[in-house]
Amino acid sequence: MKPVLATAALGLALFSAAPQPAFAENPADSRQKIEAVIKAFGKAIADKDKDGFMRLFLREDITWVGVYTDGSVARYRASLKDPQQATPKTEGGTPRKFIESIARAPEARTETFENVRIDTDGEMAQVLFDYSFMVGDYRNNWGKESWQLVRTENGWKIAAVIWSAEENPVPRKK
Repeated sequence: MKPVLATAALGLALFSAAPQPAFAENPADSRQKIEAVIKAFGKAIADKDKDGFMRLFLREDITWVGVYTDGSVARYRASLKDPQQATPKTEGGTPRKFIESIARAPEARTETFENVRIDTDGEMAQVLFDYSFMVGDYRNNWGKESWQLVRTENGWKIAAVIWSAEENPVPRKK
């Protein structure tokens, strides 16, 4: 029995003495850099800066999915002459299509970020926040938004964006 205990103790000692993986960046430093990505995202929308916006992403073909509330879907379908033409509850797309639609719009577009929560180990991160998407001073839609980010040689990059959306039931005044 003693040789088994001695072997176990030796294995435990070797395991605990082995170097643990070190993150290349302190999570506190990462938080500040991720907060800068969030700020740059909002600024690129407000400035209609397509190039600046696209530099925030790992690739152009990241996951980019919105899911609309049941109430929003019902209101939309009720407004159609032919409800069979309704789009599904989820909406896909790409970051490029999103920023290009903003750049084409004559009115100002902004996105607000509240209750931002960042969880990171210095290499990858999850960001979750409440957002409102504004068209001029009209609150067009709101919900929760989630990003997955990774730290690359070129800084923090957004690898996935998923959001929920409640469309404003009060029509925008024109």
